[in-house]
Amino acid sequence: MICDRTPPPRRILGIDPGLARVGFGIIDIDEDGATLPRLVDCGIIQTAAKTPLGDRLITLYDDLHTLIEQSKPDLVAIEKLFFYRMGNTITVAQARGVILLAIAQSNRPMVEFTPAQVKQALTGYGNAKKPEVQAAVTRELDLDAIPQPDDAADAIAIALTAHYQNL
Repeated sequence: MICDRTPPPRRILGIDPGLARVGFGIIDIDEDGATLPRLVDCGIIQTAAKTPLGDRLITLYDDLHTLIEQSKPDLVAIEKLFFYRMGNTITVAQARGVILLAIAQSNRPMVEFTPAQVKQALTGYGNAKKPEVQAAVTRELDLDAIPQPDDAADAIAIALTAHYQNL
């Protein structure tokens, strides 16, 4: 009998918080570091604008709870809030609170990064533009195209940042 002692991959779930759309990206990292990170899944959790706020928050919680239970990440990385328009700050903060609750209840370790930290980790420049970050995600995962929608690509960038920080 041959005994395979290859350690299992480490799984990181990246989350780009929002109320209308929460981006998620799941990557696997081989513990030996011999291969590139691998994209497992990505997408969005979406809520309809005309739905009452409480119902939207319930949808975010339920869908994220299910995603965490199904994907079984070893680490969850989430983007810190950064806003320049006050109009949606409060509702996004409420959504982020529900997201943080779902993560905390899953008993999984969590890290947070600012947008500038994500840009710095992927491009070497904290003020990089979105296309530069998307190109870095595509290159680092050896993908044929930029993951869509943008919220999913942003979440993958957050997961990659956690990997680069050796967390």
